[in-house]
Amino acid sequence: MNEWNISSVPEDCHSVPIKVNRVFDSCSDRDCIADVPVILDSGELPCNVQLVKTKCVRVADVCMNVEPVPFNRGFYNIDLTFTFRVELLAYTCACEQPMLLEGTIYASKSSILYGSESNTQTFSSDGTQTGKTNACCEVANLPTANVQIVPPLALETRIGTVCRQCDSCQKSENSPSAMRTVVMTLGLFSVIELTRPVTIMVPASAYTIPTKECNLNPEAPCAVFDKMRFPAEEFSPATLNEELPENSSCCESCCRENAKN
Repeated sequence: MNEWNISSVPEDCHSVPIKVNRVFDSCSDRDCIADVPVILDSGELPCNVQLVKTKCVRVADVCMNVEPVPFNRGFYNIDLTFTFRVELLAYTCACEQPMLLEGTIYASKSSILYGSESNTQTFSSDGTQTGKTNACCEVANLPTANVQIVPPLALETRIGTVCRQCDSCQKSENSPSAMRTVVMTLGLFSVIELTRPVTIMVPASAYTIPTKECNLNPEAPCAVFDKMRFPAEEFSPATLNEELPENSSCCESCCRENAKN
């Protein structure tokens, strides 16, 4: 553990207690969610659609459930269910104007992380409560799970078939129990954390009033505009062959070209 350097701490600095959510364990993951059907809002995919492309895909919601792992005190299983909203471009012909379709994709994953243990209950004046007592008079104080995600990547979008009912069926277009829909493969990057509220001591200094003014002079907009840098690069975008290596100037590049000729 790193120790504070006393010589670098300001003289007016002193320790204060703060309430924070400490991260006890975390993990990062990349998931390839392969061949998941899109539940179209319009139902079955129109029979005249021959080609589909992904316009947009986003994570609409994530449901999380945290449960203790048996025989492993302090460890918890996090079940996550992702809800994706998808916008598709459906083509009856490759060169015609596409129609817009929307749908939903569901995907699940699990992870086991360490979240420590606590048998306390916390009641706040704003009505929030941490920890609860079950029927056996045992306090169940679970850690809080958090997941951070970036926009998912649409790796593949194609037309496929799924069963109309939950029982098994022949997934062919000629089967009466099969339904045409869109099948996608998504790539998802995520970070999962388990946190608990704790009180820690941190060094703090007295608050100082900032000297920067919030508002510029509204009576001189042209003066503000005159201080802006002219965006020369926007008028002459560089090509791949014109990109120079680091620490090299334009003159050096011209000299090298002349030497070759």
